[in-house]
Amino acid sequence: MLNNDILRRIRYALDLSDSRMIEIFDNADQQVTRNQVCNWLSREDDPAFQKCSDAQFSVFLNGLIIDRRGPGDGSQPEPVQRLTNNMIFKKLRIALNLKAEDILEIMTLAGFSLSKHELSSLFRKPEHKHYRECKDQTLRRFLKGMQLKYRPGMEG
Repeated sequence: MLNNDILRRIRYALDLSDSRMIEIFDNADQQVTRNQVCNWLSREDDPAFQKCSDAQFSVFLNGLIIDRRGPGDGSQPEPVQRLTNNMIFKKLRIALNLKAEDILEIMTLAGFSLSKHELSSLFRKPEHKHYRECKDQTLRRFLKGMQLKYRPGMEG
């Protein structure tokens, strides 16, 4: 999945305005313009479309964590240069303060069945023997479930 697509889905699910998106980037000490945000949110076939890099998207996710949970102790986390679906899923889990049961409920809303063991394997370190890669479909279903949970009654 493209970072831009995930960014659009998060924006929609959490009902974030352009101004809120800019504030979220600002939480992670990254200044962005409304034009940049709009270009990242544009569809791929739009001439204004600009690809949102892993580093830029990582900054957004870090800012979302700060926005939802407050600033942590110590310094700002460094943006990740190479994001995986597992990392995105984990940052969303942290930002939304979700426990395993909450995530399983969200996945059920999206019509996706996942056991607690399968879920925990997505959040392990890659070198762990029970680590499992988060596929696009799993992340897509989680984002759909987020939309159903946080914006009930809204189709999209």
